[in-house]
Amino acid sequence: MSSPSVTPAPEHSTRTRADHPATTVTVLGLGPMGRALAGAFVDAGLRTTVWNRTAGRDRELLDRGAVGATSAAEAAAASKVTVVCLVNYEAVDAVLRQDEVEAALKGRTVVNLTADTPARARDTAAWAAAHGVRYLDGAIMTPATTIGTPDAVFLNSGPEDLYLELAPVRAALGGTHTHLGEEIGRAAAYDIALLDIFWTAMAGYAHAMAVAGAEGVTARELAPFARGIGAILPPLFEETAVDADAGTYSGEGNPLTSAVSSMSHIVQVSESHGIDAGVMRAAEGMARRAVGLGHGQDGFIRVAEVIGRR
Repeated sequence: MSSPSVTPAPEHSTRTRADHPATTVTVLGLGPMGRALAGAFVDAGLRTTVWNRTAGRDRELLDRGAVGATSAAEAAAASKVTVVCLVNYEAVDAVLRQDEVEAALKGRTVVNLTADTPARARDTAAWAAAHGVRYLDGAIMTPATTIGTPDAVFLNSGPEDLYLELAPVRAALGGTHTHLGEEIGRAAAYDIALLDIFWTAMAGYAHAMAVAGAEGVTARELAPFARGIGAILPPLFEETAVDADAGTYSGEGNPLTSAVSSMSHIVQVSESHGIDAGVMRAAEGMARRAVGLGHGQDGFIRVAEVIGRR
């Protein structure tokens, strides 16, 4: 399915097509995700200017109709909206916090889709405010292959009026977009929390493969049953979220004492095969800490409250 097209500015508009935020955009950063973003803009009919610190990554985009810039400042000056997607905020600072780039961006909009911490998002927003730059922070929650399709998922935080104004630019990227509030660090906070789930789960799956393999079970044999375990999680997320917000932490059917027992079995089997059980030992340690504080009959999610205490 092709991404939605963006309606050009009407002929009577006082702004020309060249500076209308709905029809022009600049992309700084042409890694896999940056190239996907720029490609979606081009496919949607936006005049797209691109720039990357490493030369040569823009060739395919130029062939498709993008405009190449020789510097970040030139790229920033080409559009009212600049989308930034780099490896981290250190890279963002190195590109944006230059006199020529700051001058080019004054009075314009930066949408930062770089992944980093909430504190870095707040720092960048403060820099933007000090230099007359309108700023929206964001996170991309799906792979580069989804950009421009209905499967893409974007989170944004920052001024709501700016978020609404950029609707045509967002539409070019396809998928779903959620504004999480005006506090600039919220998109990064969601990003960190959701990636925590993802990478912890992937670490668990990798460890499970190693343990299963040591016991003669192949990854292909394990996979159908792993999918079954995965299917249990979404309703548990919802159920335990209600418990956590209410402070009830119900352990009916599976108290922490039971969880600690099963975790210890995983550690024993792992280490009997010489497999590092550090991740499970950490999880078991958190659960034992909660039990030691008198929460043995609570559900596992009590751990979140215990480790979050200050």
